[in-house]
Amino acid sequence: MSSVDGARTFHAGGESYDSFMGRYSIRLAPRFADFAGIESGQSALDVGCGPGALTGELVHRLGASQVAACDPSPSFVAACLARNPGVEVVDGRAESLPFEANRFDRVLAQLVLHFVADPELAAAEMSRVLRPGGRASACVWDFSGGMEMLSQFWLVVLGLDPDAPDHERNLRFGREGEIAALFDRAGFVDVIEDKLLVQVDYVDFDELWAGFLAGIGPAGSYVVSLEDRARQRLRHRFLEALGSPTSAFSLSAVAIAASARKPA
Repeated sequence: MSSVDGARTFHAGGESYDSFMGRYSIRLAPRFADFAGIESGQSALDVGCGPGALTGELVHRLGASQVAACDPSPSFVAACLARNPGVEVVDGRAESLPFEANRFDRVLAQLVLHFVADPELAAAEMSRVLRPGGRASACVWDFSGGMEMLSQFWLVVLGLDPDAPDHERNLRFGREGEIAALFDRAGFVDVIEDKLLVQVDYVDFDELWAGFLAGIGPAGSYVVSLEDRARQRLRHRFLEALGSPTSAFSLSAVAIAASARKPA
């Protein structure tokens, strides 16, 4: 397993994140909220909120006073605060949630578990801040090929550089049953799992490639680490792998989601 602290690869501004993964997060948020059983009258915590894609969806459904969020990136905390006035957004990691015990009806972690250093501790923390009978939910991209953009990207990278970090195979929780098993080990009950599909549109390939050049996440960090000639070769091969689109195109992504109840 990679020893990279994934959270560090996301210390960038909200706009940079939006140009790359944020467009997927925004599409995923309402589907994930539905899956998590978000309903009026509940209180909810967004763990690893980023610039606030899921936070905004929770505010839309519950109201700002019923929503809290945390993220270890100061720039993401600032962006989420700016976009979601009235929400309690604080600096905090999933392994040490800065909230009191038994506070929330729902705790959600969207596209976070891949990058959590100690998932077992994060699951225990989600349970701690949940009220008895509350539900924890988490989702990550399906690394069996369901996240088209990243799957194709890493296939091309490894074809060009077999010694490159193989994040698609190394990161945990990108396969069915892994999040559910984590919740089960943490003492949750009534565990359910599903897959959530989203589709994202691009004006052209340059719009997609610009997101990688922002240096967000493991993929973006890898791109900006390359010398110019290697980066241009990667760009060319990646374009070919996506069918060499010359105009607008779409990519699909599938997230594996699991939800479980804290015993009463």
